[in-house]
Amino acid sequence: MVKSMTGFGRYEVTEESRLVTVEIKSVNHRYNEISVRMPRKLGMYENNVRTILKKYANRGKIDVNVSYEDATEGRCSVQYHQETAAEYFKLLQQMAEDFGLENDIRVSTLSRFPDVFTVEEQKTDEEALALLLNKAVAKACENFVAARLAEGEHLKKDLIAKCEHLLELLAFIEQREPQVMEEYRIKLTNKVEELLGDTKLDQSILATELTIYADKICVDEETVRLHSHIDSMLKTLEDGENVGRKLDFIAQEMNREANTILSKANDIQITNKAIDLKTEIEKIREQIQNIE
Repeated sequence: MVKSMTGFGRYEVTEESRLVTVEIKSVNHRYNEISVRMPRKLGMYENNVRTILKKYANRGKIDVNVSYEDATEGRCSVQYHQETAAEYFKLLQQMAEDFGLENDIRVSTLSRFPDVFTVEEQKTDEEALALLLNKAVAKACENFVAARLAEGEHLKKDLIAKCEHLLELLAFIEQREPQVMEEYRIKLTNKVEELLGDTKLDQSILATELTIYADKICVDEETVRLHSHIDSMLKTLEDGENVGRKLDFIAQEMNREANTILSKANDIQITNKAIDLKTEIEKIREQIQNIE
């Protein structure tokens, strides 16, 4: 399906006390340019985010914004080191025996010695965090692609309608061209007869003149090629995704044929339709810039 390069996707995932929110938006761009903004704590996962996103988008200027909240962040835990306390206890007993002192060792006494109790900040489970982030990014990408597809469908319908209009303009030009030739033949014949008076008109000279004129204004080749380009564009629109560059090339070729038709036009009606052709093709080219 045709995908627009404009889109937005968002997803929020919560696990235990952690919250990850991912927002993705994009606009037109010739290439695939990805910009990622995320907290420093998640910076190590930026390449993962880019890798996932590239599976869902091939073109566009894409901005990814990741936010992260952790209710447990900054919490600490107190650790009791029994072996250290036992060593202090053993030494205090030895001291009491050595100096004949009363052994008044209490828990409160031992607890004040260094390293019996230590305070440690809770560590982040980096693997679990990576999985949580990847899930949020993937889901946001799915929503992002859905938005691009919906917009792409509108673009497709609009381009098909514009191609149908081109066919109507072409049909008029193809119908009008023989009439122009006949009008010129009548005009030329009358003019020559007026100049020659009673002198007999040489039909071979008239035929030669008409042939030369026909060569100058004939646009049969251009209209045939333009029909072919329109058919190719319609088929490409039905073929699937990632067709933006191909459609742009086809539109350039369509514009080339329209220019030639306009340059050969020697009739005000054909000239007007050729101008309409160019105008409509330009609108098509502008729309194609939105397609991935």
